[in-house]
Amino acid sequence: MGCVPYEDVTEESPFKLLKKEDILADMYNRAAISDFSPMKEVFNAYPGEEMLICYDAEYKFGQNFYIATTEEAKEKLLRGPVVAGEEGEEHVAAEEEEEVIHKYEPPVSKPWVSLGSEEAVQYESLRNNRPLVQMVLTRQRKEFGAPINLKDRKIDKTKEPYKECASYEDPAFVLNRVEMDTSVQAVPALTTSSTQTDWRFPRNANTQYYPREFTEEEQQNLLATPELRHFMSYVTPRFELALQQNEITDVFFDDWMNLGEDDGTFGTKADNHLKEYQSFTDLQFSKSKTVTHIDWHPTINGIVAVAVAEKYLLDERIDHAAHIIMTPSLVLIWSFADPIHPQLLLEAPDDIQVFSFCPMNNDIIAGGCINGQVVLWDIATHAERLRAPRGGGNQKSQMALAGFETENTHETPVVRYCAVSSIDHSHKAPVADLQWLPDHMEVNRLGVPQENRNGENVQLMTCATDNCVLFWDLRPSKTQVGTTHKEKEDKPQPLGVPATFKHLDLTWKPLLRVFLSKTEAGGNHAPCRFAIQEKHGDRGALSKLSEEKIDKSAPSAMGGGFGISSGPTKPSSAAKRPLAGVTTNFYVGTEDGEIVYADWMPQKDQESGKMQTPKPSWYHTFHDGPIVTLQRSPFFKDIILCVGGWTFSIWKEGLTCGPILMSAASMKRMTCGRWSPSRPAVFYIGKQDGSVDVWDLLDRTHEPSMNQNVTQASITAIFPFAVTAKQHLLGIGDDHGTLHILEIPWSLRKPTHNELNGVSNYFEREVKRREFVLHRWEIREKEKMELEAEANRKAGIAPQISMTEEERDYRNKSEYNTFLGEEAVFLRSLGLLKDEVDEMDDV
Repeated sequence: MGCVPYEDVTEESPFKLLKKEDILADMYNRAAISDFSPMKEVFNAYPGEEMLICYDAEYKFGQNFYIATTEEAKEKLLRGPVVAGEEGEEHVAAEEEEEVIHKYEPPVSKPWVSLGSEEAVQYESLRNNRPLVQMVLTRQRKEFGAPINLKDRKIDKTKEPYKECASYEDPAFVLNRVEMDTSVQAVPALTTSSTQTDWRFPRNANTQYYPREFTEEEQQNLLATPELRHFMSYVTPRFELALQQNEITDVFFDDWMNLGEDDGTFGTKADNHLKEYQSFTDLQFSKSKTVTHIDWHPTINGIVAVAVAEKYLLDERIDHAAHIIMTPSLVLIWSFADPIHPQLLLEAPDDIQVFSFCPMNNDIIAGGCINGQVVLWDIATHAERLRAPRGGGNQKSQMALAGFETENTHETPVVRYCAVSSIDHSHKAPVADLQWLPDHMEVNRLGVPQENRNGENVQLMTCATDNCVLFWDLRPSKTQVGTTHKEKEDKPQPLGVPATFKHLDLTWKPLLRVFLSKTEAGGNHAPCRFAIQEKHGDRGALSKLSEEKIDKSAPSAMGGGFGISSGPTKPSSAAKRPLAGVTTNFYVGTEDGEIVYADWMPQKDQESGKMQTPKPSWYHTFHDGPIVTLQRSPFFKDIILCVGGWTFSIWKEGLTCGPILMSAASMKRMTCGRWSPSRPAVFYIGKQDGSVDVWDLLDRTHEPSMNQNVTQASITAIFPFAVTAKQHLLGIGDDHGTLHILEIPWSLRKPTHNELNGVSNYFEREVKRREFVLHRWEIREKEKMELEAEANRKAGIAPQISMTEEERDYRNKSEYNTFLGEEAVFLRSLGLLKDEVDEMDDV
């Protein structure tokens, strides 16, 4: 119809005349799909030959166009509104040329209305939230005005005739600054000026230009010239060659950014093996003991912590109870600068089975004891000793000033634990695994993941073989705030123990208890390891939250920590937003070799009405021994490595029928395992014979890529760590209490080209293979049933008659109606239900 918006009709020229016969032809040809069909009768009754259609740019009438259905309406729209008192075209022209003079009205002051901007400015302003620290230095009065005896210095015998105190950089100086928000505003100088221009009435104007073109005759003459033919024959081969090059080669490909990173040369055998870097053992504290756990310091390079325990079984521990009580339970912190003397000794109430540094505050360490208690240490007072470039007792200058040494100056400091959980509310079995919850989330008493606005790790999870997984909160409760401050001021801590967790000592209770019961009756799951989906540093769950204004009354990043010295306690749960993107399902490895997929959020029981942990979604038994490792891949959140017994398996979250990779039974029992921090396809397996298996999924999956013997004793713990981009170390603990540090070769620390995509494609293929196998199992089961039915038919055995869907529904309804009748009889016998006849009589 030629009524395209912004082309045929615009907001300035909205009118278009259409012929009536064109509109009727469109309705005849397109029938019901025509835009004019709803008003067919109006168009047929229109008396004129042309109809006026108007473009409605502002949708005043709710559609793109509106049509004048009468001649009077058409004339009225075309002429526009008539101004009262109009005296002809000359008067209109005179009015247009008349200049309009606007009178200046000065602004009038009005009361200021608050819209919330002052709160934003006040929130961003930097203010002191505590009094400034004041220091007073005193000196005895007798030291003032003392006589001074000066004499000349002999400069003949010295090379330097003067003395100076040159400044130097202290290598052990570390300044910790608190992260804060501040704002800076640059205000330009203001100058008062003014200008005045003549205002003219605006008028619409347009211009149109188009290129000059040859006529048909000129074009034919130009194409027939020999110069054009010679030019085309000359440039055509070059043009075709350029097109071919564009098809063959990507001219925009960046060769520098895609240089090869693979090892182009074949190295020797020594270059592809783990190299002995260092070993740590202590003849006093780790001799005749076993290493239970290893953890590297997250920020200080060259610092590694090791937990050692007695090599006694339960009956042997009872027989040697006196020896165990008299022997201190310690966690040894070693430094590469001193392989003989440990830097720190962390004292615990009993042997430590597992421990972990706090990811955000590295001075806080949490550990799990063999008696089921959870312990906390604060090593902030000894942080300078760990950061010193050369540790140990041999460097006297690092410990004390010359002339001021004491007898215990060069001894290894023993750090006593700050807090220990209540033994009545702790685990009833040795703590098997411990993990810090990420700093962006926390869990309330109902198991709901919420946003952690403090940005600190304030909660941790533990598990033991007492069928429970516990959540612990390090912050003081609201009722403990006043009492803890008074006790801290009145009673100093004995033995130099920091008061960081004084509010938790011997009264610490778990925030949430998750009980793992089996889906069938007669047994519970005994967890040894667990793995949650969220990890430290992953802020994906926070990005899914809707944008909302942060409450100004909520605790700032300076408060809400777990130390009572910081003041604030747990922030109100009303100010926290739930994290909908965080799943509460997690994997659990049990003592019986089972892989359990459970939910930690309690639900209301339909029978008892109490809140309790739901039963696991599913569990499978694929391992012939206790699960010793259950770790998610650092590159894939849904890939889990499970090690237990003589086999290991790799699981994918969401696939419930089984693992995507299951190893063959090893000749020696596997004791531990760990993913590589730099290569997605590599992981390490420690074995009972003291050897380490290095598996590379892109190289081979039926056997390890490399096997190397490290120690004669059984390997009990393994932990790879990336010290720098060019140095990766592997910490291995054995059953003799020795910590071995091995250097990982270049081939095992440097990922190959496109390795991440290759491993991802491999996992996808394995998932499809697993689904195909499951589908084939179903087909084979149907074929088996068909063969059995055919054999029974030939043998003359009557086949089992299966009911149809309607027959099953009818049987279920009959049984339900029978139940309702029996229920009504029972309620009548108790007097709780009256007959309808009695109710009608009462009415």
